Amino acid sequence: MKRRLVLLAIPLVVLLLLVLMYNTLVQGRNHCDEAWRTSIRKLKRRYDLIPNLVKTVQGYASTSGRCFDSVSQARASAYGQ
Repeated sequence: MKRRLVLLAIPLVVLLLLVLMYNTLVQGRNHCDEAWRTSIRKLKRRYDLIPNLVKTVQGYASTSGRCFDSVSQARASAYGQ
């Protein structure tokens, strides 16, 4: 009787371990897919922000250029050149 229970329990334990391993692998795959989706979403959001950044830098560049010209002219007139 005990031998019959042991022979029945061994395949059940092996089956249980296989199911647990499979579930762990599926969970890992889902976690990996979610990480990739998050990375792609962040990269797309950054890509969408590039035009705004370019416009901002262009605005500051024009202001800085005028400021630099004014400072250069003031310095040149201060030194009498």
